[in-house]
Amino acid sequence: MSCTVCPRRCAQRSSGFCGVGDKILVGRIEPHFWEEPVISGSKGSGTVFFSGCSLRCVFCQNRAISRELVGKAISAQQLHEHICRMLEKGVHNINFVTPTHYAGFLAEFLENHQYPVPVIYNCSGYENVQTLEALRGKVQIFLPDFKYSDEALARAYSSAPGYVDIAERALEKMYALVGDVQINAAGLMEKGVLVRHLMLPGALENTLGVIDRFECFSRGKKLLFSLMNQYTPVGDLSAFPQLCKRLPQEEYTKALNYMALLGIDGFCQEPESADEIYIPPFSAEWK
Repeated sequence: MSCTVCPRRCAQRSSGFCGVGDKILVGRIEPHFWEEPVISGSKGSGTVFFSGCSLRCVFCQNRAISRELVGKAISAQQLHEHICRMLEKGVHNINFVTPTHYAGFLAEFLENHQYPVPVIYNCSGYENVQTLEALRGKVQIFLPDFKYSDEALARAYSSAPGYVDIAERALEKMYALVGDVQINAAGLMEKGVLVRHLMLPGALENTLGVIDRFECFSRGKKLLFSLMNQYTPVGDLSAFPQLCKRLPQEEYTKALNYMALLGIDGFCQEPESADEIYIPPFSAEWK
């Protein structure tokens, strides 16, 4: 039977693009303090980093879990217990990172387990709207990437045909499910959509195109946008020499200025954020 969880519609999940089978494989569970301020707050975001991925980004900074499938298998009960331990530490939300290929499991899991904080679906943007519909009422915050406005880059860098149209339809569905952004008195996001875009070196036009598409979609709505400056070259990028350097600051500044010109509300990052020290230590032996 084919798997229809993500747009790839692989022949079999066990040998599909994401690389995972029926087991729930997790690379790390911990409070995370390096998300946007409305997500991390002062006590952190309760992150669950799933192994495997429905994309294959050549520049992936989490390749240990996305490509190499570093992690360990856990049961639904074990996942619940880990989440409860993070809640005891005061995390502001539960943040499922790279969850797309486990969306069916999460829909059932969240049906059986409700938590006193918002649940975040932190994804690549390459989503099936039918899969997202199954999360109605179970997820309060969507944190999608919008990686590309350039279809050629989507194919070359992420092996993701049709990414642009798929990501736009997914964004529409996410907004339909949770509506406008709501921020509480403590400055924390309680519901809504926060769109992220990681700028890549030499791809300024791609970024400006993403900003254009976001601005067009967000008219009359309240969404947030995060322009990320944390690109760090990792792994073997010899086939992509343009990605072997960090993002030039002048490109980031031009994108920020364009956001301001269009009146887009959102977040930016300092150049110091482009450092491998911000990549979590993934392991098959995490506790």
